[in-house]
Amino acid sequence: MKVLLLEDVRGLGKKGEVCEVKDGYGQNFLIAKNKAKHATNEVINKYKAEVRKKEEQTALEIAEKKQLIKTIESLSVKISKKAGNNNALFGAITKDDIAENLKIEHKLEIDKKDIEIKNPIKTLGTHEVEIKLGHQISGKLKIEVLAQN
Repeated sequence: MKVLLLEDVRGLGKKGEVCEVKDGYGQNFLIAKNKAKHATNEVINKYKAEVRKKEEQTALEIAEKKQLIKTIESLSVKISKKAGNNNALFGAITKDDIAENLKIEHKLEIDKKDIEIKNPIKTLGTHEVEIKLGHQISGKLKIEVLAQN
C-alpha cells in the first residue's frame, strides 16, 4: 500500500514523502495514529496545494516584515526619562518603554520579545537597539534618550 507521510517517521521517510509499506503497518499504525494517509491522487494533490499555500503565506509574511523593518530603520524614537547631573538615568530604558513608544508615537505593534538591547541604556544620548522579526529579518532602531523636565 502507498501512503503519504504527514510527519517524519523514523526508518521510513520524511513528511510529504510517498512510501510503499505493508498493508497492516500502513492501516493499523501509520493511518490509525494520523502519521500518514492512504496515497490517492486526490490526497496527494490536496497536500501539494496546502504546501503551496503555506509557502505563499510565508513569502507574504516575509515581504511584510521586510517593509516593517524599512519603516523602523527610518524612525528615530525619542524617550524622556529622569536623569541625574552626570547624564546618568535613574533606571534604564527597557524593552517595554521602546515597544510602548513605538505603539503610541508611531502606531507600530512590535512585541517586546522582538527587541534586543545589547548594552543596557542608562545614559542620555543616542543609542541603537536591534529589532528581530523572525525569518532572519532584523534591523536597527535609533533611540534618542532625553532628560525629563
